[in-house]
Amino acid sequence: MVEEFSGVSRRTLLALPGLTFSGAALAQSTAAEAPQRGGILTYAVAAEPPTYDLHQTGTFAVMHRSAPHYSTLLCYEPGNYPNIIGDVAESWTEAPDKLTYTFRLRPNVRFHDGTILTSEDIRASYARMIAPPPGVTSNRQPAFSQIAAIETPDPLTAVFKMKKVDASIMDTFASPWNSIYSAARLQQDANFPARNIMGTGPFRFVEHVAGSHWVGQRFDGYFREGKPYLDGFRAITMSPSAMVNALSGRQILAEFRGFTPNERDRITRALGRDAQTYDSSWMLHLLISYNNEKPPFNDVRVRRAVSLAIDRWGGSTNLARISQLGPVGGMVRPGSEWSATPQEMERWPGYGRDMAANRAEARRLLREAGQENLSFTLMNRNIQPYVTAGVFVIDQWRQIGIRVEHQQVELAAWYANQGSGGFEVMIDSFTQFSDDPTNVLVKYISMDRAEVATARATDRELDRLFDAQAEERDKTRRKQLVREFETRAMEQAHLVPLLWWQRIVVMNARVRGWSMSPTHMIYQDLPDVWLAPERS
Repeated sequence: MVEEFSGVSRRTLLALPGLTFSGAALAQSTAAEAPQRGGILTYAVAAEPPTYDLHQTGTFAVMHRSAPHYSTLLCYEPGNYPNIIGDVAESWTEAPDKLTYTFRLRPNVRFHDGTILTSEDIRASYARMIAPPPGVTSNRQPAFSQIAAIETPDPLTAVFKMKKVDASIMDTFASPWNSIYSAARLQQDANFPARNIMGTGPFRFVEHVAGSHWVGQRFDGYFREGKPYLDGFRAITMSPSAMVNALSGRQILAEFRGFTPNERDRITRALGRDAQTYDSSWMLHLLISYNNEKPPFNDVRVRRAVSLAIDRWGGSTNLARISQLGPVGGMVRPGSEWSATPQEMERWPGYGRDMAANRAEARRLLREAGQENLSFTLMNRNIQPYVTAGVFVIDQWRQIGIRVEHQQVELAAWYANQGSGGFEVMIDSFTQFSDDPTNVLVKYISMDRAEVATARATDRELDRLFDAQAEERDKTRRKQLVREFETRAMEQAHLVPLLWWQRIVVMNARVRGWSMSPTHMIYQDLPDVWLAPERS
């Protein structure tokens, strides 16, 4: 079977930032221990899932619950990020012209209903991501825009035909969001995965009680022999403050997203030698998104003024002490090979270190736009560090006379308003699994080009620069194009970065076999995780 698609270009290049480990985690990383079978892993998740469908969203609230139930074509090798290995793909070949990729699937991979996975399930899942049917949205759509067709010459072979060379398409295939669904279930209902779970992953779905818990049970028919080690898992919905208490008191064993420095210290003091900690830079940043369709934020002077009023450098120093927020950066993770230098950033509106001058210019722009008495509602999520960021920017805006109401909502409402344009200004976020500029800059292009471009703006010059850097093979020239993109984006301020995050994970030392990475979106399927006995 052949399916054809059309779209925009995309590239991905992964970089491996440094990871640090301490306490029991370091000892475990060097110990040759035989995994033990059995036990229920209990861990916390700070928000309810707006959907069960990994294709349609980008939030950890879905990934940390749904991932254990699904497989992907390729994946990142545990403990060796960003090396790519096969998941349901047993092997693959690449044509010399890099326009054809052929995947040979593992035989006898079973869905949880007992049916056998075939290449038709691969085709149907990718077709749904690339060209979603009516009533289905796909956050993955821009990632696969260079795929021209998918062929299924036999039940164990899937062939991807490309429109043009995409040097990092293999990394794109390894994205943890590319869950493989049953073609038969999708044929019955294209939105089946939104409220139903049925995959080929290491755990079967048992139940979800909204506001309480999500339960998975070992799938004995999992294709990786001897795995998973756990009997099951229980993901418990709880607030960040509650999960600190629960982890400190040993009611739960883990939380996989991250804690603040103060929370880390509190938990490690409580657990003592039973604490293990991990620390890494994080492919995650908060942004200020303006609704470009709503006056006065359809005026670039207003958007730029609001950005100019924020002291990012001072905020970085102060907020890093109390939250996961830290590094100042542009649209690419600070410290990556593609990121701007501090000197380059300081030339952007809102990044200069002279705050008196910045705020004077902000007031001038507001007067010029007739918005000296600007007031608006800031929509925000009701979890940390979003709330901390919201309180910070509201205080920054107050210093130039802007009055702001802080509207804090649950994740589902946040997503609903984000998607419908039901906001004036919002604390937005964007998380990546790659530092490649195409992967991260897609957030800032025109709304009709990408589902994740939530500022509801149209900027064809940004679109042009986005395509140019994505197709540029010379790294030096590509970096120049990325700087041009960032400069244009900062000047137009459709949406602007606020601060990047630092990832700090703390868990009970009983949890073994889990891998840390600079993104909280991978290694969450849990086939390698096992539990050591409690200390006597």
